Amino acid sequence: MRKTSKSLREIISSGGMARVMAAHDPLSARLVEEAGFDAIWASGFEISAAMGLADVSLVSMTQHLDNMRRMADRSSLPIVADVDTGYGNAVNVIFTVKQFEAAGASAVVIEDKAFPKVTSLIAGGRQDLLPISENQGKIEAAVSARQDPDFLVIARVEALIAGRGEAEALERAHAYEAAGADMILIHSKEKTPDEIESFIHGWTGSVPIVIVPTAYPQMTEARAKSLKKVRMLIYGNHAIRAAVTGMQKVFAQIIADGGIETVNDEIVPVSEIFRLQDMDMVKQIETQFLR
Repeated sequence: MRKTSKSLREIISSGGMARVMAAHDPLSARLVEEAGFDAIWASGFEISAAMGLADVSLVSMTQHLDNMRRMADRSSLPIVADVDTGYGNAVNVIFTVKQFEAAGASAVVIEDKAFPKVTSLIAGGRQDLLPISENQGKIEAAVSARQDPDFLVIARVEALIAGRGEAEALERAHAYEAAGADMILIHSKEKTPDEIESFIHGWTGSVPIVIVPTAYPQMTEARAKSLKKVRMLIYGNHAIRAAVTGMQKVFAQIIADGGIETVNDEIVPVSEIFRLQDMDMVKQIETQFLR
């Protein structure tokens, strides 16, 4: 496994809570690191959106893998790879885990939906879940496939998203822990943290919890830490949303002004892009080696 500045397992085992920010390409991955986050969420939703596609299993495993490999090349942070359903059954999961670990991921998140999936937060979306025993087998397969014991297999429970209730969510979480999952990601689309907090209070397993507070932004890091069981907080789609916000604002201003004179001072200078592209290193190499 690719060596990072600090492993996710080290952060989690020490009692800390890893702050993980979404990214969709190498540039956003570098910005995540510069901002001071603990890890990068190689988000399937963000990668799909950046390609102009719906998050419904249209992006292939190879496309996601290639993108994540480029992120790993531009950042020293651990990467949590969002591999959706593992791209198929247990056979596909084994191949997926081996490939993502070899490409530099520090963890994979595998959800218990049927393939092809539908993104979780869309209103009225189809949310079909696998039988518990079938997904248990996929988690067991993922654990068996990893080469580095520090590589994390995170089981994502979608029972609350599918409207199945807390009892089934807890049943699934315990089954996935028994299958060897290192962490349980519990997801919700409720607009307040109540449903998630109730699940966490009811969780009696020994592995820690991961949450993604996209729908319930009142869940601050301090509030998550106070629950005692949360060891990873993922900001799941804020990079692509920030990028769209910025582009929409600037593009509209240019159209309104009939030029770039106003916005020129409101966006980063070209020199900042050069810095992120490591152009100083390029000039140094050219000076040293080009004859």
